[in-house]
Parts: sequence; structure tokens; C-alpha cells
Amino acid sequence: MRRFAFVIGAALPLALATAAQAEDVLIRIEAKRGADAARASAEGWGAQFPDVVTFPLADGWVGIALGPLPREEAAPRLEQLKQERKVPGDSFLSAAEGRELTRIGAAPAESAPAAPGTPAGNASTFPPGTGQPAEEDGEPELGDLAGEDAAPPAGPETAVAAGPEPVAEPLPAQFFLRLESTTDRARAEELLAKWRETLPEAGLWTLPNGRLAIGFGPMDQATGTAWLKAFKDAGAVPKDAFLAPGEEMGEIAIIGKVPELGAPPAPDAAPVPMPPLEAIQRALRWAGHYDGAIDGKDGPMTRAAIAEEIVRLRASPDTATAMTELIRRREAWRAEMGLAELRDTHTGLMLPAPMQKLQFDRAERALSIYGPKDGSGAALILFSQPGGRQEMLDLAGLVTALGWVPAPERKVERDSITLDGRNQTHIGHAEGRVVDGRVQGFVLIWPISDPEDQHRLAAEISDNLTRFAPGATEAQPESPAIAPATAQN
Repeated sequence: MRRFAFVIGAALPLALATAAQAEDVLIRIEAKRGADAARASAEGWGAQFPDVVTFPLADGWVGIALGPLPREEAAPRLEQLKQERKVPGDSFLSAAEGRELTRIGAAPAESAPAAPGTPAGNASTFPPGTGQPAEEDGEPELGDLAGEDAAPPAGPETAVAAGPEPVAEPLPAQFFLRLESTTDRARAEELLAKWRETLPEAGLWTLPNGRLAIGFGPMDQATGTAWLKAFKDAGAVPKDAFLAPGEEMGEIAIIGKVPELGAPPAPDAAPVPMPPLEAIQRALRWAGHYDGAIDGKDGPMTRAAIAEEIVRLRASPDTATAMTELIRRREAWRAEMGLAELRDTHTGLMLPAPMQKLQFDRAERALSIYGPKDGSGAALILFSQPGGRQEMLDLAGLVTALGWVPAPERKVERDSITLDGRNQTHIGHAEGRVVDGRVQGFVLIWPISDPEDQHRLAAEISDNLTRFAPGATEAQPESPAIAPATAQN
């Protein structure tokens, strides 16, 4: 699927129009009140057309157009775009000469600020109150638009040599995911705002029958078919959502953006092998979308998490391809974090740890303590001692009393406990388990400014914490971190 890249840069505005010949024109497609609204809309159009420009109008309005280009090219192009319903039906031709144009990709020209309390524009090609401009062969005379300043004569100071116009490759047939429709404009805009919380590229169309439809696209048919299934599997779109050809979408009412969606595998391509399910579960847990066991079993929690992650990742609608990419991203993150295997001889525990941010501090009874390295703000405490459920709860109380996990939320099960808490400086996470007559676990302390990495590290440690050898104190009687309570006579 073809994508156009565009960036609002810091270059000076380009006075494009005066370099055009006298007969060069613009295809006027929209007007917005206010620079921010115009910039956002122009970026949306720029995803579909390579020659989008903006220019200031009167009273804070900003015009959005295609061009400039010779009239003999513009007229048939406008008609074709209208027939294909790719531009609003009231789009028209307008003279390019004398206008201060800014291409998408250059810094926008300054325009008059919007009047206080005035909403930002609409989807019309000209400001409200101006009326449809008188046209001759599809082009209004300069100054016909009420409130629009007449174009000043071009001068030699404003001329800029125009570079070669980009040549657009022919687009494949365009399709859109139709999500929802209504007859009420206010309701349609409410629905669009809600859909943009999960599909920010969604737009609004006025269908040929007058209804207003929320859509997501465009995309080619193969991509649309594959992603429609992926979205439905994840419950991200209604069950009755469907793929609609672009010519059935009517006219654009509120422009969206072209979504970045990975293409499905080619029909003749060799299938990507499915990664081991246990590796997929670990990657899903790392991504924060799976709380089940790492058991390599294809259960409903695993299937739901896979479907949700495919939609979130958008790398491919193919399960094997998407999960391979997720595993690759996890491995890249592990390398970036500097995760290394830590074998702690005092506790006999082995686990992955970010040793670039930690350094050994001391060992005390059943505890092995690693403090921050180079001011990282991170710390790791490991513990292992004989005991059962009561000793596990006693250790949790010690962790809380020392402030390692501030004001924790506790999740207690038969043979395990989890503590989570935070304050203004750090996030604390602790886990304890009873395994083969011993209480073992860890406390991870991490800067409050980096919650995503904290969550991922806690998952990595939890999933991989094992005993590799007896602890240093196991050959002799061991003093527990918390002494057991003695009976009172």
C-alpha cells in the first residue's frame, strides 16, 4: 500500500505562486479557521496528494488546495477527483498568482489568528457567508470571495524557482473499513471522537444516500480484507463492520489520516513459522497484554492477548509474522536495557537483571541487596530462606516496613504474594513464593519517571526467577530475615 510521508518542518515559507505562469491555478478543496486546524487538515490531505498547499485568507481563515498547475491540467483533474469522490463536491479552481503558498513539508505561512470563541473551520472549500463563488469554466474571479483580500500583483521579490512537480504513482483501488453510520451530524461527530480514541486515523464521510459514516482507510483490498478479520478477532470493530470500495464512501466530511498497516503475506510467499507458544506468552507479558501463566498452552487468555496485540502492533495481520516481530522487539529491548544473567551465590537465585544500572551492595541474613549504579535510581533485593506461608507474609511485612514498596496493594494467593506501590520518587514491586519448603522472591525498585520499563523488568524477572544452587548459608544453620515468633509462657 502506498504511503505519503510528510513533515511540518522549520524551513521558511515558500512564495510558490508567483513562480507560476499567469494561467497556473489551484484546486481549492477546503478552508479552515485558524492555523492549527488548517495545518492538521492539510496534513491529512497530504497523505493522499503530493501537491497540497495552504495560503492565508481573510479573518483568520486558511485555504487548502492542490497545485499550482496549468489550467489545462487542473480542470480535467478536478473533474476526475470529483467523479472519484476524493475531494468535496464544492471544490473549484482558483488563480494561483499572487498568493503566499506554503507546501506541506515547509513551515506554514503566518495567518491572522481566529477570532476569540470562533470554532475552527469546516469542511467547505470556502468560508461560510461567502456564498458559492461565481465561476467561469470552474474558476471564480479574484476577489469574488466575500471578505477575501484581492490578490496583490506579483513582484520580482516574491518569485521562487519552482522545482519539478512530484509525479504520483497510480494508486490501486482504494477500500475503507466502514465502522458505523448515523443520520445525525452531531451524533456522527461524537461517534468519530470516540472511535479516534482507538483508531486515531478514522474519518467521517457523507454517503450517497445522505447518511454519515465513520471510516478507516484507505487501503488496498487484500490489506483491507486481512485487517478487517484481525480487527474483528480482537473485538476492535463491530461484528457488522465491512470493507467498502472508495467510490461508495461518498464525500469526505471530516478528513482522517492514512493508517500505517502492515501488508498481509503475499499469496505465493512461504508461510512464516509460528514461534513457540511459550516465547509468544513471554513477549505478550513483556508488552503488558497478558497476565496468564507461561505454560505454552493455547488457552483463551493467550488467544485473546495475541489478537489484541496484532491490532496494537499493526506489523502484520498474519499471526506468525506479528508474533515474530513482537519477539524481535522484546529481544531488542532486552539488549538496550543491558539485561544479563545474574547468579547470586548468597541466595542461590538466578534471574535476568539490568546490571548496567545496579551494583552489589551487601548481603544480610536471607537478603542480597543491589543498589543503584551511577545514580540510576534502581535497586534489586533478592531473598531466600526456609519457610512456608507465614514466613512469606512476614517477609512481605518487612518489605513494606522498610518502604521498598510504599503503601502497597497486596495480592495474596495460597503460596504467593505480590506487592505494588509507588511514591513521588520510585515504583516498588515485590513478589514472594513458597517453593519446595523455601520462601524466595525479589523486590524491584525503579524511578517513577519510567513506569513502562519498570513493568517490563518486573515481568522479565518474575518469569525467569529460579534457584540454580543452594544459598551460601544453607550449609550451616541460617538466621531468617524475620525471626519466627516464639511462644509466650
